Amino acid sequence: MKESTISTRLPALLAAVVTLMSLPLVAGYWGRLHPAFDAMAHFRLHLAFLLALLAVPLLLFHGWRRIGMAAVVLGIAALASTLAPGMKTAPASAADVPAARYRLLQMNLRYDNASPKKLFSLIGEVRPDVVTLNEVSRMWVEELKFLEATYPYRIICPPPARIGGVAILSRRPFLHPAAASCHDRGSMAVASVNFGGTFVDVAALHLGWPWPYEQKDQVQRVIPAVRQLGKTAILAGDLNAAPWSATARRLEAAGQMRIIAGIGATWFAPSFPTSIRRIAGLPIDNIFTKGGIVPISVRRMEDAGSDHLPVLFEFGLLPRQHDDEEEVMQVRL
Repeated sequence: MKESTISTRLPALLAAVVTLMSLPLVAGYWGRLHPAFDAMAHFRLHLAFLLALLAVPLLLFHGWRRIGMAAVVLGIAALASTLAPGMKTAPASAADVPAARYRLLQMNLRYDNASPKKLFSLIGEVRPDVVTLNEVSRMWVEELKFLEATYPYRIICPPPARIGGVAILSRRPFLHPAAASCHDRGSMAVASVNFGGTFVDVAALHLGWPWPYEQKDQVQRVIPAVRQLGKTAILAGDLNAAPWSATARRLEAAGQMRIIAGIGATWFAPSFPTSIRRIAGLPIDNIFTKGGIVPISVRRMEDAGSDHLPVLFEFGLLPRQHDDEEEVMQVRL
């Protein structure tokens, strides 16, 4: 009797679980139809892995193998289709890499970070040319004054709330510093940075949480500023959205940019260790580029006191093609 119960109830329960799990997985591919579906897309890798894992035992029960096989195939297909684009984003070949290399460090600071010195140590170690920051709270505005001598060119958007705004710090001069601007109540900053004579629009962006929160409306508000970015630009930030989501694709299309794939998971609940964050976290810190940016490498750095891992992006620049200061300013204005 006990063996009979197991052989009938267990596969039925597993079949019900994998069926229910497949619904948000499939719905995530329709994120353009409704933000609720897009919110499900952020967990695509987690859902796909669990779906395939839970479906494997169904293959052992006669009469349930078709459901098990379908679920396994769906899970593996979702994993493969989502991860494959990341594999294509390999560093540029040696022949294509410009001699001059630059570094951009992206990090969500966490507004109440109890160990700001970890950030300063990281910056001193990797020496990025530009730093884009999110959750720059009032506490962080004061702490960042310690970097003024090293990063004298900066724009810090006034914190719209307790969680803070965004900031861009640079070793390299801004083109007309007064033209650096904040958008959407401090959630986006833009500055044109001089990289060895080539001006690049650098943007820092922090989006709010997805549905049922206001992420979709916020994206609509920042799209005009994204469209105004110059011909060569980098946009970096905590999107609270995965790179394959409709949210990320809207930004990509609006700015005529390409997202840097393969960064990997950067956020997880702060109570978990960094090793778990790298494996089971969400890939919500992302970087977009366009124009003469030549990606060389991108990697997650070690924990710097936040619940987000810092991301270091190394890149080169193609030679300028008749882009003078007036043209850059016309694009910005």
